[in-house]
Amino acid sequence: MDAFYASIEQRDRPELRGQPVIVGANSERGVVAAASYEARQFGVRSAMPGFRAKELCPHGIFLPARMAHYASVSAEIHEVFLDFTSEIEPIALDEAFLDISGSLRLFGTPRELAVRLKASVLQRTQLNVSVGLSNSKLVAKIACTLGKPNGLQIVPPEAVLSFLEPLPVRRLWGVGPVLGERLAELGFRTLGDLQRASKDHLEAALGPRGPEIAALARGQDRRAVETDRAPKSFGEENTFERDISARDIVTAALTAHAEAVAARMRAEHYSGRTVTLKIKIGTARDRRRSRLPGENSEPNYPLLSRSRTLKQATDDASVLRETAITLWDEAAVREPVRLLGISVSNLETRRQEQLDLFAPRPKPALGPTLDAIHARFGKSAITRAVDAPLKVTPTSRRKRGDS
Repeated sequence: MDAFYASIEQRDRPELRGQPVIVGANSERGVVAAASYEARQFGVRSAMPGFRAKELCPHGIFLPARMAHYASVSAEIHEVFLDFTSEIEPIALDEAFLDISGSLRLFGTPRELAVRLKASVLQRTQLNVSVGLSNSKLVAKIACTLGKPNGLQIVPPEAVLSFLEPLPVRRLWGVGPVLGERLAELGFRTLGDLQRASKDHLEAALGPRGPEIAALARGQDRRAVETDRAPKSFGEENTFERDISARDIVTAALTAHAEAVAARMRAEHYSGRTVTLKIKIGTARDRRRSRLPGENSEPNYPLLSRSRTLKQATDDASVLRETAITLWDEAAVREPVRLLGISVSNLETRRQEQLDLFAPRPKPALGPTLDAIHARFGKSAITRAVDAPLKVTPTSRRKRGDS
């Protein structure tokens, strides 16, 4: 989808059409969740700190995110996708892979199917969707990105090498700033450079990963569209409006995160064994590299993480809370922090859960009772005695398999 959250706001409020709309970042420590194309002309992009977005686009219209609403629109769009194929792999609320190989006899050529899909999404939601179509997920993704906004770009198999050849190496999944600089030092600036490199040269320079990167540069991506990908982790984090250090505020935030993560795990019938605490220090050390060439660098705030693997998987918020607080105490952070988060990985479904014969008798399950109360009376109907006294900018994460 094109500038999905911002486009929904412009659709719902016609007076915002043509205006630089920025979703998120409406507090000093907020982060941009989406920017309309009018705002992108000023250099605003997703994941940018709010203060930087305001510097670049001071006249922008900053709106709070309405994630529940965006999720409902996303579900409506996926209903449209089902008219064209049942092989759908959601990547995020605004993005999905579709395997249309089994549907072509119903719709004719790939282009005809793509044109009809775009028209159906627009008719149903009044929103534009960009489509990239090729014989692999990697090439389809790149084609979709380069075709935005409201694009339709098709790369047939015989054109894959020439399509990829001039693109910078940073277009590949998994090639970030550090690896991108390393490749540039070795003389690999474009995907064509990698296509022409010998296997021995790449192995000598980058080890076993070298030939893998070269294969991707040639569009050789064998990953199938996975219609039912299991999540890898559940997480919740927040950026504080001002740096905090008091232990009672830290524990309040961790309590809220533990409750949120546990509730989402129970809703999807998962429990987990590895608890990770994420801490971002409030004082910037230097400037962080930009994500792609031409983008401005940003302050680099040191990021710490501490993990502990439990003997038994859990979806109990009190267990997650106590583990996270223990990790905080052990980290002995002496500086104020700007962000705290909890994630749970090493997941198991309820069917996989192995009970410990000699474990103490479990306490009555409080979590499902809280879930039922919240479902009937709302999130604010009941909370634990400790709650975060500072306003924060929360972010929920449900990490699926690498895409």
